[in-house]
Amino acid sequence: MATKTLKIRIKDSTACKELNRMARAINFVWNYCNETSFEAVRKNSQWLSYQDLQRLTKGANKELGLNSASVQMVCREYVTRRRQFKKRKLRWRGRKSLGWIPFRHDCIKFKDGIVTFNKKPYRLFQPDRLPESDYKSGEFCQDSKGRWYICIPIEYEPEQYDARAEVGIDLGLKDVATLSSGKKVSNGRYYRMMERKLSGVQKHKKKRQARKIHAKIRNKRMDDLHKASTEIVQENCLIVVGKFGAKGLAKTKMAKSVNDAATTAFKTMLKYKASAQQHRIFVEVPENCSTQICSSCEEIPDSAPKGVKDLGVREWVCSSCGA
Repeated sequence: MATKTLKIRIKDSTACKELNRMARAINFVWNYCNETSFEAVRKNSQWLSYQDLQRLTKGANKELGLNSASVQMVCREYVTRRRQFKKRKLRWRGRKSLGWIPFRHDCIKFKDGIVTFNKKPYRLFQPDRLPESDYKSGEFCQDSKGRWYICIPIEYEPEQYDARAEVGIDLGLKDVATLSSGKKVSNGRYYRMMERKLSGVQKHKKKRQARKIHAKIRNKRMDDLHKASTEIVQENCLIVVGKFGAKGLAKTKMAKSVNDAATTAFKTMLKYKASAQQHRIFVEVPENCSTQICSSCEEIPDSAPKGVKDLGVREWVCSSCGA
């Protein structure tokens, strides 16, 4: 059995008003936890635990019109993120923050294509995708275009594919990935294709159109990556991927190309899709000096390409062995 998260869009436009109201209340609870926790550290050098925040927010659900479990999950999420990032205070959730409403699995009901939460019904697009049982705690989330979705983790039995091949993958910018079999995952460069149109829209401050263009770019890019990663996982039992420093390259002049290639997202897809299949091994190996080592003598000669400026060098002659 494997776990995946279903993301289904909510159909009712009128219901979105209620979700927006609850999202603002959730932001209020988060900001209260943030402020209270910071003051406790600043004045008393005391780190408030989940139980402390739960006691402080007891009864807030009635005043804010929220489910009590949602308030508890916000407190738990805040403590988890504070420990993760090791900070005394996290970012505030403002008015422009995308909506987020967590819920516990026993606080929602699903029947006849309608999800009931906090005594409010919500109709869904494609309700047949959502099972009537065996789902876990999830959340309502909002995208940049203001549309609401319900995200529910479920357990499922993935379709298994018999594969015995092995593949090594080199991530890059010109092509998203180059396989040891000779195949390449091409880079669609969708951001570059829409860059001129996007700049014109942003110049005239048309924010809604800009969000639509960004969503279109992302959808096209993710569609290509999903298709390529699924094909690789189905055909290979051993997948070896080099560690690609996308985070560091995103701070250089190649930032647009790095973000447009989305190599980190592609690597994440390969990892979780391989884990869902039986007898699949995903390995990530370092690429230190891999473009400088001679394939014949396995040394780093003086003629090897150096630095970022020589990343475009595809062929070179070894000064040690002449290969």
